[in-house]
Amino acid sequence: MYNDNEQDPVNELVHLYVDGAFDRRELISRVTKLFGSAAAATVALGSYSEVLAQTPSACPANIKVPLDAPDIVAKDVEFTANGVRIFAHFAYPKGVDGKIPGVIVIHENRGLVDHIKDVCRRAARAGFAAIAPDLLSRQGGVQQFPDAQQQTAAYGRTNPLERRLDLIGALDYLKFTPFVHHDRIGVVGFCAGGGNVWDLVVNLPELAAAVPFYGSPVPAVEDVQNIQTPVLMIYAERDRALTGRVAPVMTELLARQKVFGFRVYEGVGHAFHNDTGAAYDATAACAAWAETITYFNKWLRVPHT
Repeated sequence: MYNDNEQDPVNELVHLYVDGAFDRRELISRVTKLFGSAAAATVALGSYSEVLAQTPSACPANIKVPLDAPDIVAKDVEFTANGVRIFAHFAYPKGVDGKIPGVIVIHENRGLVDHIKDVCRRAARAGFAAIAPDLLSRQGGVQQFPDAQQQTAAYGRTNPLERRLDLIGALDYLKFTPFVHHDRIGVVGFCAGGGNVWDLVVNLPELAAAVPFYGSPVPAVEDVQNIQTPVLMIYAERDRALTGRVAPVMTELLARQKVFGFRVYEGVGHAFHNDTGAAYDATAACAAWAETITYFNKWLRVPHT
């Protein structure tokens, strides 16, 4: 759904709407303030098919996992990475017997919102110890930014190196959790979080599996040679500009005989997995999450050489 001009304020607001930051009424209200009239706002939004789409179907039963779910333990935690206090959400199955694999869950470009905490708990329900760090922690955490535009602006002030270091801190948190297999840790991320997944696998060969959902940016072709982690790439057919950027990466992965999967979900757009947003597609989201868990089960349940 991205336009080439990522600085376009209308494009930014539509992106936030699709990601579930606010409803359609609030979107129109904010665009009206930009242009001075409802008529001008309607014209400005007319090219965005996401705004014209019908309300997404209800999330299927038992997809969401509440904080007090009886089969998991879930809580907000803090840890220190390179002297920086990092906020995170941590969840794991109740009654763990022995060691289990771990998964890092990376949020979109709004910080650790409730939706990503829920995804973290879904990973726990699937049998993993999951941690979702807040990449706005260096600015006081997402709780310091009550408005969605403030959250995206705060994320825009982060940089790749700091994000990588904070995510390595989350990896260390899992590695030193007594009931987690230190060498069977995967990572999943959405949108900008998917871009951070790509950054990690380029720079951190010890990850055992990775799943970027419509991850942006994709890695440079010359960096593909550094990837040692099996990667399942999940993209959307209607997110054509971004999905098209994956083609040279996939060609290089093939040429270098890397281990990867590539799945394009037809008929859906960017952020189709986010059940709080306008682009949510229950069928595609459930299928993609099932594929994600299957991939993690394959690569994290048993050691691979």
